[in-house]
Amino acid sequence: MVVTNVTEYQAIAKEKLPKMVYDYYASGAEDQWTLEENRNAFSRILFRPRILIDVSKIDMTTTVLGFKISMPIMISPTTMQKMAHPDGEYATARAASAAGTIMVYKDRNVVAQLVRRAEGAGFKAIALTVDTPRLGRRESDIKNRFTLPPFLTLKNFEGLDFGKMDKANESGLAAYVAGQIDRTLSWKDVKWLQTITTMPILVKGVITAEDTRLAVQAGAAGIIVSNHGARQLDYVPATILALEEVVKAAQGRVPVFLDGGVRRGNDVFKAMSLGASGIFIGRPVVFSLAAEGEAGVKKVLQMLRDEFELTMALSGCTSLKGITRNHIVTEWDAPRSRPAPRL
Repeated sequence: MVVTNVTEYQAIAKEKLPKMVYDYYASGAEDQWTLEENRNAFSRILFRPRILIDVSKIDMTTTVLGFKISMPIMISPTTMQKMAHPDGEYATARAASAAGTIMVYKDRNVVAQLVRRAEGAGFKAIALTVDTPRLGRRESDIKNRFTLPPFLTLKNFEGLDFGKMDKANESGLAAYVAGQIDRTLSWKDVKWLQTITTMPILVKGVITAEDTRLAVQAGAAGIIVSNHGARQLDYVPATILALEEVVKAAQGRVPVFLDGGVRRGNDVFKAMSLGASGIFIGRPVVFSLAAEGEAGVKKVLQMLRDEFELTMALSGCTSLKGITRNHIVTEWDAPRSRPAPRL
């Protein structure tokens, strides 16, 4: 099969992966309304392309937290990638490096040992996932009684007292997380984290203006608009619909990134038009990893890059700065004024 777009990797992954593993990656919370909406909302944003512009040279490079990357397409925190392929995160990191982009890692437990380990390994930033005081109700995992395959361990927690994930009557993951997550986590802990590391902290899981302002006040270096891949609270807005509210509240004080639902290069363009500094992809990575390993992840990044470049060209944009709000029209825009008809 010749893969021509990112979405096709999901069907291949479904055939190759055990049902429990595929369902873990693919499913969302409860009715999975937000899971569908994350994707569908992009289709309701239309383009307003400009014409007769010289697009023979297009520059997609950008800077994230001081680091120059080849394009505003990055890889989001996705756990347990070795369930998809034996090379797991190693393959994904190599693919990201080859594409000239970055892969962000997360620290859910906010423990000093993990932060020191990350610093020692040369990481440059932390993505702090803030929308999981409890794990969302993922009914596929409950049906499958999800637990780690016997050949895998939570390697990042080796040597730390975090227990282990055992089989349970429902989801082993849910039972494990319930015993590990600190439900008292608050904005003061974001400030505390800054006292034990000099790494910039991206707050991942913001979808409202109110929390955007609190994140800025707490010293976040950036914000990732995310609904956790629609795996936490169902019936929250698609991230692309929440993006503009967050961007406006940030007022340019910190960069705002988008995570969730991106499957085409034109999705990237729409996010940039709404003020995103870049986007993150998650499921496309694990599905392509399952299908073709490192080569699959490389191909996903290349396809998104090519599609994004084409969208820029057909919209009349030669650089990221040239992508503006005027290049799209959304369902919440006021009707554009039209000249009065001549009598």
